[in-house]
Amino acid sequence: MTAVLAHDRLIDATREAVGLPAGTRVLAAMSGGVDSTVTAALLARAGYDVVGVTLQLYDHGAAIQKKGACCAGQDIHDARQAAEALGVPHYVLDYESRFREAVIEEFADAYLRGETPIPCVRCNQTVKFHDLLDVARDLGAAAMATGHYVRRKDGPGGPQLHRAIDPARDQSYFLFATTRAQLADLRFPLGGLQKPEVRRVAAELGLGVADKPDSQDICFVPEGRYTTIIDKLRPHGAEPGEIVHLDGRVLGRHEGVTRYTIGQRRGLNVAVGDPLFVVRIDADARQVIVGPREALLTRSLTLKETNWLGDEPDLAAAEGRAVLARVRSTREPVAGRIAGAGVVFDTPEEGVAPGQACALYDPADTTRVLGGGFIEATVQAE
Repeated sequence: MTAVLAHDRLIDATREAVGLPAGTRVLAAMSGGVDSTVTAALLARAGYDVVGVTLQLYDHGAAIQKKGACCAGQDIHDARQAAEALGVPHYVLDYESRFREAVIEEFADAYLRGETPIPCVRCNQTVKFHDLLDVARDLGAAAMATGHYVRRKDGPGGPQLHRAIDPARDQSYFLFATTRAQLADLRFPLGGLQKPEVRRVAAELGLGVADKPDSQDICFVPEGRYTTIIDKLRPHGAEPGEIVHLDGRVLGRHEGVTRYTIGQRRGLNVAVGDPLFVVRIDADARQVIVGPREALLTRSLTLKETNWLGDEPDLAAAEGRAVLARVRSTREPVAGRIAGAGVVFDTPEEGVAPGQACALYDPADTTRVLGGGFIEATVQAE
């Protein structure tokens, strides 16, 4: 055992994160990347009965050519090799049909509705947590551990979800949909570690993925061009329509609403003297509505498919509660209040797009995730 791992700190931290006696069976979700591999390694060295499981989510032949993907091709090979090196049993499950239905098809349909989808949330919400937790139970595991950078804490009302120690790696935004029941069975051993420390552990253990690049972009989208997938699955999304100014002027034509997202400035190919931004997409009318930057300011939003992890029984019971709302993974949360099935911002927020996630945090403990939902509609600031 290496000097780093011989130190009680990492082993104790892993046992604390898992909260189960040594020898307990824990399923390790192994994607083939450095994070999930180190998670499995720490579990094994902490004395747990580890079973590694990898989900094959889309075609090996196509996916193996894409660098920085996950859950296919080379990544499955890397996960298998890592499990062998760690001496833990490993299973590969074919979930391609489920992934296509729950994530890829929904991704394409969202763009047809004029939304900006976030498929990583859907993947965690359905395939990786809901379905894989069922597999964990079938294999007799008491918990499932993943390499996500979030923390699970036991609170007075049950388990809570918190942001990771490393703010640059925090993935809490993508996990807002994790339910109370799922959180009871999930463990996140890396939530209290910095990313460089994780890579150092992998290197000192001699794991082949120590220097492997992190996943980039959306795993099933080739070279980041999402329109390639949409055009293939929903070719009618490329039907032309009008680019319309907020004042009603028709400024030009477009080649499909799926080519545009809220806040987009480049590629409009229209001009009125001042910069224009996409402020709304009317998919039914096949119109892309543009306007000045101030038209992007949003006073409030309505959520659908909400999930609540706060102390109240549900979102409705939290009416009027102060929250911190995060509408993009790259933005910090901003102050607001629960109003109905949505949030009213204290100060208007820019570029809030239907289809994106809105993760909610506790102002009294800014690391705690209160839940959230998918943005269904917005109200423009006056």
